[in-house]
Amino acid sequence: MTAPELFDRRLLRLRRERAARQGERPDFLLARAAEEMADRLLAVKREFAPVLTVGAVPGLLAEAFRGIGGDGPRIEMAASPALALAAGRSAALCGEEELLPFKDASLGLVVSGLTLQFANDLPGALVQIRRALKPDGLFLGAVLGGQTLAELRDAFITAETEQEGGASPRVMPMADVRDYGALMQRAGFALPVVDADPVTVTYGSPLALLRDLRGMGATNVLLARRKSFLRRATLARALEIYQERYAAGPGRVKASFEILYLAGWAPHESQQKPLKPGSAAARLADALGVEEHRLKR
Repeated sequence: MTAPELFDRRLLRLRRERAARQGERPDFLLARAAEEMADRLLAVKREFAPVLTVGAVPGLLAEAFRGIGGDGPRIEMAASPALALAAGRSAALCGEEELLPFKDASLGLVVSGLTLQFANDLPGALVQIRRALKPDGLFLGAVLGGQTLAELRDAFITAETEQEGGASPRVMPMADVRDYGALMQRAGFALPVVDADPVTVTYGSPLALLRDLRGMGATNVLLARRKSFLRRATLARALEIYQERYAAGPGRVKASFEILYLAGWAPHESQQKPLKPGSAAARLADALGVEEHRLKR
């Protein structure tokens, strides 16, 4: 069965290319995610080769992981030649996680930064990453979670309902910790871990937030989006609602982001496995020093 398409991937690529051409970009979320994942890899006392990095901004992940995880070959993947060149990365491989251009069991480590939330076939993309990993290879990923831009979503829904009698999708749907945990297991990762990092950012105005999203190349790319221009009155009302409901002190508003961190291993016989039910060699009651009482059926 073909996965339903939610995102206009071509439009996403074009907007990221435009943002990259404009020079300086607000990449604080990816920088935070890259630093966190690099710190986590430092705790893994082993080397990986080859290493593949896939980030929303070419170069940023590769720099964060330079010298970490061993001295083996490093591969950086960009979504298009224009993105690679705009970031000064002419040697980057062009490709996307939805169509990963690698053989099975060919990579030691895959690091993905803030790209997978735009995958139309997210389960399929995770399966491809797991298959591309060598046995006992590691996947580290960062994605945006369901609490991201909750304030902006609320402001636009309320404003469009008031001004136009109905709302269109303005902020993309995002999965939560449970969803990604289930997807990691479904994709066949061993020892999967998913945890959340809530991030609150303050801006001088809602318009400043919208400018940042444009600079990230992260504006609305939903296929179901309304194709006509947003009415000026609707936008003005949305900004007013945002300012009223989500003030963060004098002259500031807050914006919520949620970064979910994913980690999982390609299965290998050396990895820890859960014990079978009933295989314990000692009773829990004895260990706790209490009396055991059987439940009545």
